[in-house]
Amino acid sequence: MAVLPRHEDSRLIPVLSADRVWTGVTTTPDGRMFVTFPSVDRPGLQVAEAMPDGRLVPYPDAGWNRVRDDHDPDGAFVCVNGLRVGPDGRIWIVDAGAPGVGLPAVTGGGRLIVVDPATDVIIRSYDLGPALRELSYLDDVRFNRRTAYLTDAGAPAIVVLDLDSGQAHRVLDNHPSTVDQRTMYADGQVLRGQDGGELRIHADQLEVSPDGRYLYFQPCSGPLARIETRWLDDPSVPAAMLADRVETWLDTPTTGGTAIDSAGTIYLSDVEQRRILTVSPDRQVETLLADPRLIFADALWIDGSGWLWIPATQLNRTPGLAGGTQSVEYPVWIYKMRIDATPP
Repeated sequence: MAVLPRHEDSRLIPVLSADRVWTGVTTTPDGRMFVTFPSVDRPGLQVAEAMPDGRLVPYPDAGWNRVRDDHDPDGAFVCVNGLRVGPDGRIWIVDAGAPGVGLPAVTGGGRLIVVDPATDVIIRSYDLGPALRELSYLDDVRFNRRTAYLTDAGAPAIVVLDLDSGQAHRVLDNHPSTVDQRTMYADGQVLRGQDGGELRIHADQLEVSPDGRYLYFQPCSGPLARIETRWLDDPSVPAAMLADRVETWLDTPTTGGTAIDSAGTIYLSDVEQRRILTVSPDRQVETLLADPRLIFADALWIDGSGWLWIPATQLNRTPGLAGGTQSVEYPVWIYKMRIDATPP
C-alpha cells in the first residue's frame, strides 16, 4: 500500500489553475507559458498560451483547436499529448494522431508540428505516418542536435526523425524495453482503462543525456532503459542488433513525467506516492519532493532560470485511467519548484 505524503512542502509554489485537466507546460526564455489539454475529461481547447492575467488563449489559433467529432486532422489537432520549447527556441507540438490510447490512429494525424513564437505561425509539420501503426499514439519528443526521438505509447516503439530530411524510421518495435508489462499504480490504486481492465501505456517517458550519447526511455510502468543514440540514428542497423544494444538501466515506479538537467540528473514523478525523485548519472535515487498536491504529476519542465515546473494532472481520476469513472477535483494546478539547475 502506498504511503502518501500528508504535509505540503513550502518549496512547491502554485502557478496556474484551470477547470480542465492539462498534462504539459513549457516556457520560453522571455517568459511566455504554453500548456496542453489532451481532452481526457472533456473536449475543448488543446494548446493554449497562458497569459499573465490567467487567460488561456488558443494557440497557435482557435482554428487549430476546434473540436471535430470525426477527428479530421486537416488544419486541426487530433489529440495533442506533448509540447515543449526546443533548443532552437521554437514551440514543438506532438499530435498523438489518435483520439486516445488504444484507439485507431487517424490518417495524417500523427505529426510533429513546429511553431515560430516570433510570429505564432506554424512553419513546418512533420508527417510521421510512414513510421506509425494502426494503434499508434505518439506521446512525447526529445531532441539531439538535428534528430528528434518520439515515443509511441499505443503501439510500443521509438520513432526517430531526421529534422532536416523529414524522414522517420521506427525502432525497438515491441521490444521489451518499450512494452508496458507491469501493473501501473497511482496513489496505491491500480490504473484501469475504460473497460475496467488493467491499463497499458507503452513507450512514454524519454530523455537525452546532455552529451547526446544516450537516450533514456521507458513505458509508463518502468523500468528505465537506455541505448546509445548512434545505434538509433542509423536506419541501416538491423533490428536484432539494435535490440541487443538496449540496457535496462534502473527499476522505476509508475511514472507520469521526466526531465533532465545539464548535469545529467533525471527528475522523475512517482505517481504511486506523489513524489518527485532525482536519479543521478550513477543511478543514485533520492526523493526531491513529496507533497499531497502532486496528484499524478506529469510532463516535467526545467526552464533556464532554475525552476522545475510540475503539472499535477489528476489523470488517475479521469475515466481513461480510472476504469470509466470521473473524480477529478477541480481546479487542476501547475506548480513550480526552484532546483537551481538548468536544461541541457
